[in-house]
Order: sequence, then structure tokens, then C-alpha cells
Amino acid sequence: LKAVILIGGPQKGTRFRPLSFEVPKPLFPVAGVPMVQHHIEACAKVPGMKEILLMGFYQPNEALSRFLVSAQQEFKIPIRYLQEYAALGTGGGIYHFRDQILSGGAEAFFVLNADVCSEFPLQEMLEFRQQHGDLHSFVILGTTANRTQALNYGCIVANADTQEVQHYVEKPSTFVSEIINCGIYLFTPAIFQHIGEVFQRNQQELALEESSNGWQRAEVIRLEQDVFTALAGSGKLYVYKTDGFWSQIKSAGSAIYASRLYLNQYSKSHPERLAQNKPGGPVIRGNVYIHPTASIDSTAVLGPNVSIGEGVTVGAGVRVRESIVLHGASLHDHTCVLNTIVGWDSTIGRWARVEGTPSDPNPNDPYAKIDSETLFRDGRLTPSITILGCSVTIPAEVVILNSIVLPHKELSRSYKNQIIL
Repeated sequence: LKAVILIGGPQKGTRFRPLSFEVPKPLFPVAGVPMVQHHIEACAKVPGMKEILLMGFYQPNEALSRFLVSAQQEFKIPIRYLQEYAALGTGGGIYHFRDQILSGGAEAFFVLNADVCSEFPLQEMLEFRQQHGDLHSFVILGTTANRTQALNYGCIVANADTQEVQHYVEKPSTFVSEIINCGIYLFTPAIFQHIGEVFQRNQQELALEESSNGWQRAEVIRLEQDVFTALAGSGKLYVYKTDGFWSQIKSAGSAIYASRLYLNQYSKSHPERLAQNKPGGPVIRGNVYIHPTASIDSTAVLGPNVSIGEGVTVGAGVRVRESIVLHGASLHDHTCVLNTIVGWDSTIGRWARVEGTPSDPNPNDPYAKIDSETLFRDGRLTPSITILGCSVTIPAEVVILNSIVLPHKELSRSYKNQIIL
């Protein structure tokens, strides 16, 4: 078995700015560890997993290399990064590196998108494939969404008895099905034959258009639109439906929601990562992750759903709720931080209040997913969580509400519903 994690590249993740300026999005910390580490951990637990490949078109930088070395040591499994020469789409990348994926005689491999958070029921997908269909079939992880939100995802129509996928539509314009694609797949080497057919077809089409643009290359292949749509109804594609948690991490607001889902899971999977109330320590409410190097005053109140990074300083009487505080930030006495991501090395002055509006799914609808809101609606900034880029300084006694502050800003007054460039 092998696993391939698709981490994309720098021109995507624009909705994740200004945080993606400082660190590749897959390395952004969610619930205290880099986003993609949750994927690696889940893959490393599967018996028979021989290698994990990260695939994308980030330049191999220091942060990525450091992360790969430490992850290899921690999970005792070979992890490599394969860099695409351009954005090849979800199918083009794995087709381009098919020899690497199949080397060593891989009988099956997982493909996971890096920008989802999930319980990753990988073992269950393997067992499901043994029970349904032959061992040459492919499995998509699916989950249930509500009718209106299903239109934002790939929709799957499956046979109720066999779970065979009969019809697949990516982001349909009208309602097709409430079973949506989670971006986690189990393939066998036979998938490359199907991707290869798309590649051949693309090449023929390009040959017909003599004056074709260079960017429209034959190698850009999308698994969802190009491959699954064609495979549906052929008896080779199945859906495994999960009731576990799942969410996309497209915008910075969805990172706080993903952090909550992972922190909830820690009580079962990593109780040692959750902070406890101790005499002389801060007041902890609900699930909170605190990096061992953070220094926190005993009168601070943290939680629920708070993640405190490396070397963070939290002063007396500080209140933090539903927020991610990144390494090196410092919250001076009596600050209040709600629904906010505080960037690296940022400083919030005394008695300041930094607050955002949560963009959580409807809590009364068990199938609701997080909406990927546009930044603006009717010419106005949509209220969402507040984001401070890296090295932002906020003076004492000001209020910052529903705003996005770009890196290296020193604010002098209060702001509301603004992007501060």
C-alpha cells in the first residue's frame, strides 16, 4: 500500500491569504499540528503502508523539507515530496508520477486532498473494497450534505444495495444527490489506464486545434470531471459513506472549524495533546491545545476550541475563545480574542478586543457543511473571522472587528469590517 497526498501549490490557496504568504497552506497548524500531518498520521496507521508521497508544485523550501524529515522520524515511514513542473490537476499529477507510485509493486494506493479535515476511515475503505466489487474496483469516500450545499461539491448517485457509483457530477447546477465526494480515494494501478485514456483524448484534441494555447496542456487532468464522470456506471467505482466528521479547509475561517473537529477527536486519539485544568494554571474550558513552550498567566481563561502555538505569551486576565494563536504571538494583559486567527509574532495591546464572526455550519442541521463564503457581498466585506497576518501590532484599548489585517502592520486605532492593506 502507498498513499499520495495532493498539496497543490502557491497560486491556489488565495482564500487562505494572508496566512498562506508565510507558510505553504498544507503546513498551516490546525489543532496544534500542520494540516497535512493529520493525513500522514492516518496513513501511517494503516497496516502494510510502505510509503507516503506528497505531490504538488511548491518549490521545495526549508519549511517543507524540515517538516518531511521530522514526520519521517515520528511516523517511521518513508515520506517523499514529488514536485510537479506545473499545476497538472488532481489526476495529471498522479499520472505524471505513476512510475514512482507503482515502484515496489504497490497493489493499491490512497489519494488524499490536503485541504480536507476528516477522521480518515482508510482501514474501513480497504475492508469495504474487499466486501464490494472485485479487487480492481476503486472507492471514493462520500458523506451526506444537505440539498442546497451539495451543489458546491462533486455529487454521487449510487446504487442503494451495492454502493456502486452510477452517476457523478462535479458541482452540478441543479440538485443531483446529497452524497458528496470527500476528496479521499482508494485506487489500484488500473486507474492509470483510465487516466491514460483521458490523456490520449486530450492529446488528440490538441492536435486538431493547431493554434492551441500552450497552457491548455494534455497533461492537465482532473480526476473528478475527467475520470469519475466516465467511470460512473461502469461497475468499477464504488462509494464508501462515512458518518465521521469531514470538512473542507478552503478559507481561514474553515481552519478554526477544522481545529474544533480535530480537538474533539483528540479526547479519543491524543488525550495528551489537550490541556487540563491544573492548580496555578490557566482556566481551561472545553478542548484546548497549548504548545509546551507557551507561557500563560494563571488568570487567563482559554477555550473552548483554542490552539496556542510555540512560544506564545498570554498575559493576565486574557480571554481567548474559538481561536488559533500562532507561534511567537503575544497577548498582553486583559485582551479578549474571539473567533480570530492571530498571526505569527503579532502583538495585541492591553485591554484590546479582537473579534470575528464565526462562519460555522448550522448546528441544527446534522448534514450542514461549512459555506465557502466569498470575501465580498454587495460590495461589502462579508463578516467572518478576524485574521491578523504575521507581525501585526495592535495598540492598547482598541477594538478590531471582522477585519483582515495584512502582515507587518502597526495599527493606530479601531477598525470594523475592513481589509487593512
